[in-house]
Amino acid sequence: MSENKSSRSFNWKQFTLWMSALILGAILGALNIGALNDFFNFIAGIYTRLFKFVAVPTIALAVTTTLALLGAKKNTGKIFMHTIVWTLLTTIAAAAVGGLLYKLVAPGNLPVELVKAGQKGVPQNLGTISLYNHILAIFPDNIINPFSAGNVLSILLIATAVGLTLALIKESENTKAFLKVILGAQEVLFALIKALVWSLPLGIVAFSAQLTAQLSAGTAMDSLGKYVAVILGGNFLQFLVVLPLFLLLRKINPLKVFKAMLPAVLMAFFTKSSTATLPVTVASAENNLKAKPEVARFVLPICCTINMNGCAAFIMVTSLFLLQNGGVELSCGTILFWMLISVISAVGNAGVPMGCYFLTLSLMSGAGVPVGIMGVILPVYALIDMVETGVNVWSDSCVCAMVNKSMEDQNC
Repeated sequence: MSENKSSRSFNWKQFTLWMSALILGAILGALNIGALNDFFNFIAGIYTRLFKFVAVPTIALAVTTTLALLGAKKNTGKIFMHTIVWTLLTTIAAAAVGGLLYKLVAPGNLPVELVKAGQKGVPQNLGTISLYNHILAIFPDNIINPFSAGNVLSILLIATAVGLTLALIKESENTKAFLKVILGAQEVLFALIKALVWSLPLGIVAFSAQLTAQLSAGTAMDSLGKYVAVILGGNFLQFLVVLPLFLLLRKINPLKVFKAMLPAVLMAFFTKSSTATLPVTVASAENNLKAKPEVARFVLPICCTINMNGCAAFIMVTSLFLLQNGGVELSCGTILFWMLISVISAVGNAGVPMGCYFLTLSLMSGAGVPVGIMGVILPVYALIDMVETGVNVWSDSCVCAMVNKSMEDQNC
């Protein structure tokens, strides 16, 4: 009982500290002092780089050690299957909510002149990147490149191969020593993550000030009305209604999960990267949510790569918007087809800033639609990216909580 009280007290104090940092940062950013803005951009850049630095080894070590210790047991298969099932269900729900909201709100077409002007802001030559190239890039041709490039899917592939090999080969003194080195490195890494999370209120002040200054300057104020309302509305519905319903169906208190995972959700909002947020997500799941380490360290690295609820909604709504502007009739069959494409694309998307934007642009560039609209969207995408990344990490947290509950129910 005392442990539960302590956990609740810690969460409340952390919530107050983070909210205070948000408010302080917003006030300082609203002052719009050039030197102060530059300083906060510098601090925000440092924190983003530090979390990206620990994110790659977090993925590699977490998956490797989990599979090495549990790979030969049936629990790993169960954890993996539960993760995939909940990931697919929540992602499908996100795309469906986006599609339904689009039909209800029915955004109109943009003026041709605006679309032509937007063409200038669209990155070129993305259409030359084929699906085969995307898949081929997953398979590494050397051990260094995936880690230096931050290719999460390649890192997951390497970590899975090494972890399963350690689990399945005959145990020897050498393999024991190798595994001890990996486990030792993981302990050091999580100590570093703990220190980063402890100092994060300073980063939140900087992130909040940076965002406020951008809004004051008009960077994210030009909206596309109903389109933006559908994107943000779909994400908020997923965040506030759909995902909590998933938790309630598993008899899990959504408020308890949200309170525990708040640091990760806020971090995701500001960094706009599920991958960079991963260290905070794992630490929050283990320390606040009290998820089993073997669950959190296995489920969350996978989820930050394939569980992209916010991205699925963005791809779905944006694809429909561009198709409509291109003169394509949005029949039920067309909507269902693009819902399937949205889910598959979101699962394969990289958890990095603007990942969904470039993925959608790649999909649309070969569809014969006015991709100049993507240039019109670009000024408001910073805000959309923040919201959808927060939804992505909130969904990761919910999947982790549901998988952990399943393992507890089965006494695994």
